[in-house]
Amino acid sequence: MHHLLAINPGSTSTKLAYFQDLECVSAKTLRHETEELEKYGSTIDQYSFRRQTIMAYLDEQHIDIGRLDAVVARGGLLKPLAGGTYLVNKPMLDDLKSARYGQHASNLGAVIAWELAAGVNIPAYIVNPVVVDEFEPLARYSGSPEIPRKSAFHALNQKAMAVKAAAELKKRYDETNLIVAHLGGGISVGAHRKGRVIDVNDALQEGPFSPERTGSVPVMRLVDMCFEGKYSKDEIKKKLVGKGGLTAYLGTADAREIEAYINAGDEKARTIYEAMAYQVAKEIGACATVLCGDVDNIVITGGLARSESVVEWIVERVKFIAPVKVYPGEDEMAAMAEGAYKVLNGEERVSVYE
Repeated sequence: MHHLLAINPGSTSTKLAYFQDLECVSAKTLRHETEELEKYGSTIDQYSFRRQTIMAYLDEQHIDIGRLDAVVARGGLLKPLAGGTYLVNKPMLDDLKSARYGQHASNLGAVIAWELAAGVNIPAYIVNPVVVDEFEPLARYSGSPEIPRKSAFHALNQKAMAVKAAAELKKRYDETNLIVAHLGGGISVGAHRKGRVIDVNDALQEGPFSPERTGSVPVMRLVDMCFEGKYSKDEIKKKLVGKGGLTAYLGTADAREIEAYINAGDEKARTIYEAMAYQVAKEIGACATVLCGDVDNIVITGGLARSESVVEWIVERVKFIAPVKVYPGEDEMAAMAEGAYKVLNGEERVSVYE
């Protein structure tokens, strides 16, 4: 039996889970107050604080690090990679600690996993980080040679749900064509062809608007906003990611709160909420063209997939393309554990970051 610890650092939380083989024995989400995190100058500066909270969880659950076979973490911002399970090594740690490819809470995952694993001489892994890049050449063109499109999306959950959908079709993932829409604080919609995500919107700066992000916006008007002198560069970025989307329109990113407004007769809230679903459906339609209309299933997943109204609005627009499967929430902890388990079990080869 393999004993695995999974670590998933988010912007205001750290999710932890202890697995025996693929069975989750214990799981906990540690919430972090914004005021506590604001004390730190950069994401990597939160290392000691986050590590202490993880050690407290292990003590509370009586989990002996010495009995673990591996520690697995959510991958952070790294260079573009093919999908898979990667061994945490020095080149990866150097890139994450220096934030060479950007700051993100997930950068902490591999750093903490490696430190815990090294102490007991076991491997540390990451699985399908957000930088998974399996684009085909045509997908990289944006219209400006200076701004090529990049792959940045919810790779861990998208691929896990794609594998699940394929299994329900009694096929392997690499035998299916799927469109997967992850609906969370950010939204990504990917075209999965025979096991590879050949096109997907960058969840930080493209595609549908989301609870906290603007997605694609009219470019010339954005340029005007940048040079009007009204906002700083950081303020513009915050408007696009963090305070965009539903937050900008309605003052909240909480779907439950917005649905309460709608139930109370707020037509503005209903229209904006439906507009978000409309844009998701439009992105799914675009992915259908990438797959030349050969789509086995459309998959809707993520936290917003719990919203019956959002799912209904999307399905009514895309059901002509292919049958729709809905997997509410995220199964990222299990997906990480499965990636590590398959490597330890010899079912898959581990990849090496170079």
